Amino acid sequence: MDKPVHAVSPTLYGLMTEEINYSYDGGLYAELVRNRTFQDHGFGGVAHWNLEHFGTSRASMEIDPAEGPSAALSHSLALTITQADSANRAGVRNEGYWGIALRPNTTYKGSMYAKADSASVGALNLALINDNTGKAAASTETPALTREWKRYEFTLKTGEVETSSENHLLLTAGHTGRIWLDLISLMPPTFNNRENGNRSDLMEKMAAMHPTFLRLPGGNYLEGDQIDERFDWKNTIGPLVDRPTHRSPWNYQSSDGMGLLEFLEWTEDLKIQTVLAVYAGYSLKGDHIQAGPVLVPYVQDALDEIEFAIGDTSTQWGALRAKLGHPMPFHVNYVEIGNEDQFDHSDSYEGRYAQFYKAIKTKYPQLQLIATTPLKRTRPDVVDDHYYRRADEFFDDVKHYDQTDRNGPKIFVGEWATREGSPTTNMGAALGDAAWMTGMERNSDLIVMASYAPLFVNVNPGGMQWESDLIGYDALKSYGAPSYYAQCMFGEYLGNEVPTSSITGEGKLFFYSVTRDSRTGKIYLKMVNASSLPQALDINFSGMNKVTPVAMLISLSGKTNAETNSISAPTQIEPVKTSKRIEGPNFSHTIPPYSVQVLELEAH
Repeated sequence: MDKPVHAVSPTLYGLMTEEINYSYDGGLYAELVRNRTFQDHGFGGVAHWNLEHFGTSRASMEIDPAEGPSAALSHSLALTITQADSANRAGVRNEGYWGIALRPNTTYKGSMYAKADSASVGALNLALINDNTGKAAASTETPALTREWKRYEFTLKTGEVETSSENHLLLTAGHTGRIWLDLISLMPPTFNNRENGNRSDLMEKMAAMHPTFLRLPGGNYLEGDQIDERFDWKNTIGPLVDRPTHRSPWNYQSSDGMGLLEFLEWTEDLKIQTVLAVYAGYSLKGDHIQAGPVLVPYVQDALDEIEFAIGDTSTQWGALRAKLGHPMPFHVNYVEIGNEDQFDHSDSYEGRYAQFYKAIKTKYPQLQLIATTPLKRTRPDVVDDHYYRRADEFFDDVKHYDQTDRNGPKIFVGEWATREGSPTTNMGAALGDAAWMTGMERNSDLIVMASYAPLFVNVNPGGMQWESDLIGYDALKSYGAPSYYAQCMFGEYLGNEVPTSSITGEGKLFFYSVTRDSRTGKIYLKMVNASSLPQALDINFSGMNKVTPVAMLISLSGKTNAETNSISAPTQIEPVKTSKRIEGPNFSHTIPPYSVQVLELEAH
């Protein structure tokens, strides 16, 4: 313990997300209304919206391509009511993201844009209705509509209702006429009460991982399938009505309710730093911009984005950030140029990276710049490596970075996961993940950051595009996979230095790492037994004077590799804390089969 090999990177474990598996819309972003700007429409009608006729009322709906509340939202839903009165109302209902979750005695804040062809149309009634009983959990009315677009705010407060996601939002009118609707929004209470904020349960689950950074806005989501479908950050800031939305590469429309400022506020709420990924001129289906004059506007766009994040209020984009309610700059040390550019078969990344690198370093020399693939002609500060593997492949490659040249760039393992289990990982995947993390901890002088991906999945039918994810949820509930708990354990029990250590005689499927916190004297011995047999250990410490006689043991175990958690059994596998007597610096310990354990000792 008195011979540390190197320090542990203070930013070792973090978060990576993108708009996949309904991670933002229908997931972290708390919006309850699905297809709120009616972008999703076509042969099958207006997705997730349906007409409602009560009694003798009659109505129809269609998309009006020429009427909208803003240049960004230039079309709307036109509802034509040909027969209605106060007792026989007509309107539309929204089903939400596989339902709308309601809880008792809770206030839901809403807003919408609306206009009518005549003042005689009157007010709109808004109600939250139980799918099964037809009873209203809450209702309210707008003022009478006018012939001009206006934004209407409303609140819906539930009483002693049953907690359920089997609800829908209903908008009705009691007079004939034509009504135009757009940007219909309804938000539950959010984490830290952020306006336009995030689901509290998912934020709390991320906080429990003890992350130190968020890589944003994500991987493929940054690039888009085509250049005009990239994450164009300037279209994601400011009022929601000025955000045109865009198609994500995972084949659904992104509302862009979670724009650049919301991403940055997410890092602020979790008290972590930003790894900002900027679009670098390449999109997933091969469209790209060659280095040189045509790339200049994209480089400038990245410089503007960085200024929006970290510029002071005397700068153009820092001033706009302040105008939007956040005068203080955010914490950014790393900027990633592009995403997975090893797939760029035009071989243009070397030139594009160099052009971005020079411009960013000239203006912001303090920033560390990340390349998405190894380079031949330019040395980046950091290179982003990605690994998606089976558990056995990770077991065989745990020593991957042991012999890596320490004179080259640092490493960011920006996406990695053991791909076993669906929709979230199983115990076998947790063992593969934990084994791989022991190797990253052992090499944390080289690996400055690492982030599992994908982080989220909506477990409803049609909600998943990628298997083996970390956190699953539906409209009402969420849970962590076994791999999630392994991440929590490694993130929470992490020291600031790696002491000298060695092992002999271990089984093929036993892996370990040890770190120490020099500030507190705590030692964290992490052990992974991926075998079906227990592993007996003799553990010997030296280089310290005294060991506290009682240690804490945190254990994550499964009965088989296939055992897992689910939305209906969320805690089938979760960490268990017990105490362990320590008889001095030398003692024995047996780790059970299919287990990840952390032994926390205190020594001086």
